[in-house]
Formats: sequence, C-alpha cells, structure tokens
Amino acid sequence: MNKYLIVFLISMVPLIELRGAIPYAVGYDLPIAPSIAVALLGNMLPVPFIFLFARKILSWGKDKQIIGGFCRWCLEKGEKGGRKLEAKAGVGLYMALLLFVGIPLPGTGAWTGTLAASLLDLNFRKSVIYILLGLLLAAAIMLAASFGVFGAISLVK
Repeated sequence: MNKYLIVFLISMVPLIELRGAIPYAVGYDLPIAPSIAVALLGNMLPVPFIFLFARKILSWGKDKQIIGGFCRWCLEKGEKGGRKLEAKAGVGLYMALLLFVGIPLPGTGAWTGTLAASLLDLNFRKSVIYILLGLLLAAAIMLAASFGVFGAISLVK
C-alpha cells in the first residue's frame, strides 16, 4: 500500500507527474492497472484547482517581492504554452491540448496544460476531459517505454 501512496504522490509533483509515477510502479513490479489508476487520480487531483485558482494566485503574486519571479515565470510558461497551442491548433484546440498533455516531453503535462487552458479561458469541463485523455495517452507511452518497447523497436531492422 505504501508503494501506491508513493505512485500517487509522484504523479502529483509538477514536471514529474504520471511520467515518473508509472516507471516507478513498473520498477517495483506493482500491478499495472491499479498503478495507472492511482497515477491518473494523483495527476488529475490538482487539475481543477490549477484551472480555477492558479491564474488568480499567480497574477496576485507576480508583483510580490519574494514570489514574484516564480509567479511571473509560471504565467509566462503557461501563456507561452497556451499561445503555442492556440497558434498550431486553430479549430482543434482541445485535440492539441490532449497531445500537449499526452506526449511526454519536458515542460508538457497536466500542470502546464491546465494552466494554459485556464489562461486561454477554455471551457472547464471540456478541458478536464481532454487533459484526462492526454494523461491516458501519456500513461500508454510511459508504460511502453518502461517495458522497453521503444528500445526493442530500434533493434528491429
């Protein structure tokens, strides 16, 4: 049970998220289905709070002496990610959000995707659904990577 708690907590950490929780679970031979469920739950738990409150808190803090730099960095990162999504996606903005969250690259994931969705004033319910779908994609990719599927593919000639 303690290892599932660790999976849950790892998946809540910004920048690491589910991308770190699944390899941890695989490395400790935890059953896959419950591990993915726990990682998804942990990664999704902050999403509504980020969507509803992050912009307000970051905007409030951007002029504060101690936290101002961090708040401005977060706002700029979310704004940049949001504008990049908007520019590339056009009509398919929610599909772009899904891919932004789902493709495990540095600086992408549920935290950044949710902040971008909030800064772009996207629909809350629709954003949460597409972020969850993106996390399912990320889970599938990380599961495959954790089992060495991509390394095995490179051996096939």
